[in-house]
Amino acid sequence: MVARARPLPRPRRRRCVLLAAAGVAGVALALLVVAALLLTGTLWPTRTAALRYPVQGVDVSAYQGTIDWDVLAEEDIDFAWIKATEGSSYQDPRFDDNWADAHDTDLLVGAYHFLSVDSPGTDQAANVIATVSRNGGDLPVVVDVECYAEYCDTPPPADAVREVLDPLLLAIERHYGRPAVLYATRDWYERYLVGNYPDNRIWFRSVATSPHLADDRDWTFWQWSARERLDGYDGDEEFVDMNAFRGDRRELESLLLP
Repeated sequence: MVARARPLPRPRRRRCVLLAAAGVAGVALALLVVAALLLTGTLWPTRTAALRYPVQGVDVSAYQGTIDWDVLAEEDIDFAWIKATEGSSYQDPRFDDNWADAHDTDLLVGAYHFLSVDSPGTDQAANVIATVSRNGGDLPVVVDVECYAEYCDTPPPADAVREVLDPLLLAIERHYGRPAVLYATRDWYERYLVGNYPDNRIWFRSVATSPHLADDRDWTFWQWSARERLDGYDGDEEFVDMNAFRGDRRELESLLLP
């Protein structure tokens, strides 16, 4: 009887391993591409939803360097908020130039103050008032409520924040004739603002998803991206924040200082 040679086994396992490895590599490559698009601002998860709102604006500080406001104003935006002050003594070094030059455009312009919990609210209000002129037709002053330094890891007690924030808001409203707008990240909104300050409009940061406030309150402004590239500035920070207004231009103008 003649012995027959056994057929060689089919390399199924090896083929499956290779296919699985190729699949993993493909997923990894896709994730790398998406990450690169996000880092460069080419792809942003909230852009489609945010651009449904026709009134768009930016917020800037010294990090954007020298701004050519005539150029920036042509970037399909309606408004700009400019960093003015922080705490009781700091003034943004580019504020005076930005404030003057932005007012020479057709943009609606406002100033913002970064809240510190390390100095009294009345002293911070004095810093704002000494720095930001009161001009009828400007946007209301903004108070930026978000973490900084050690408070990002160890948030202060709510009573300590409100002890500073309440007199600051009162002084700003008395001087400028409008309640301040409150800018907040989700974390600090839920810690310190939720359910309070009904007279102060909310500017909410939500760069990954459409905004939803924990107390179901309506937002007025939405910071939807921190990585947009526009023409008109040359600072170390190559990106600029983008914001949507919940309404049309006429409704935005109704909020301006008297």
